[in-house]
Amino acid sequence: MYIKKFSLVIIAIICLSLSVEDIVSASTISSLVDYDIEVLHWKDVNKIIPRYAKFTVIDVESGKSFNVQRRAGTHHADVQPLTQKDTKIMKDIYGGKWSWRRRAILIMANNRLLAASMHGMPHGAGALDNGFPGHFCIHFIGSVTHKSERSDLAHNVMILKAGGKVDEFMKDLNPVMLTNVFMVTVKNADKGLSSKLAITNEKKLNSSLKKLGRIEAIQWNVLIPGDETSTNKLIVQVPVEVKMVVEGEGAIHSTINYTLIRTSPISPWKINIDPLVSLID
Repeated sequence: MYIKKFSLVIIAIICLSLSVEDIVSASTISSLVDYDIEVLHWKDVNKIIPRYAKFTVIDVESGKSFNVQRRAGTHHADVQPLTQKDTKIMKDIYGGKWSWRRRAILIMANNRLLAASMHGMPHGAGALDNGFPGHFCIHFIGSVTHKSERSDLAHNVMILKAGGKVDEFMKDLNPVMLTNVFMVTVKNADKGLSSKLAITNEKKLNSSLKKLGRIEAIQWNVLIPGDETSTNKLIVQVPVEVKMVVEGEGAIHSTINYTLIRTSPISPWKINIDPLVSLID
């Protein structure tokens, strides 16, 4: 179990932006105690939030929060927003458009704060009068998806981000795994995480990352096995087949070659993102 100290005072402050009726008094905020963020395995979380349990979801990036109820789910939590107001807040978190993109979240349940990841796409059945057409999924360490019954890397990266462990995770990645994780950050439109892994030959990394923000959907396949890059090299080429949909351009299908570099055999790898950026006009 990973634990990171996190003050509930901070959570209360960032949630003030929701609406006037959500504001709590300064005296109440100052009396709140510190909580630990826990990165727990699904088998333990399953006991903390059993079916029909109600709890609060806090979006790490925006600080916005909403209430949900777990309705089902065997290997992860299938949940629904409690009310139409909760549905609106969730949709606002996703910029007003439902999305499969994963986001780092914290779960407040039974006076515990748990690291998790959610997507924002209604699907399947729904039972609450909340204006939400179905349910969405919340994953924890050890969760698997409905179809693949495998752990989802995109969710796992967001869980580690929520738990304050993503930097530690990324610094030890081999070139193939780092390439996959970078592509996950692009898929999730997480510019902050992308910037931790990326380098460019252009003058401004931020401009290149902004260009990648136009990618609406992306799939990829790394074309070499992971053990082929387990060497003491300082420069490695990683070919990747990419299929993506770009705003204003439509579908793009290409094979690109990423260059990954490090300054010493014990230094973390960085990925030159220019081949992907060059596909976007």
